[in-house]
Amino acid sequence: MDVEMTSLPGIGQRCSFTTEAGRRVGVVSHHRNGRRELIHDGGDDPDSVCALALTRKEAIALAGLLGILDVVDSRADEPSSTEAAS
Repeated sequence: MDVEMTSLPGIGQRCSFTTEAGRRVGVVSHHRNGRRELIHDGGDDPDSVCALALTRKEAIALAGLLGILDVVDSRADEPSSTEAAS
């Protein structure tokens, strides 16, 4: 399955794919506030899109519901500013 990654200047990035049924599904990740939006097309009209904004915790919960067992917080491996100063 091919995942398209599209830069959205001033917004963030959209990652999406086409299902076997021909529907487009994806996530828009906003650079400014880290918000994620789950998106899917509206069917016959390619410009019709439905979006659901998710917090980080909601996105992780959804990943769990979809069967993603290993969700890793990539920021957990980065030292905090107080640890870096030590």
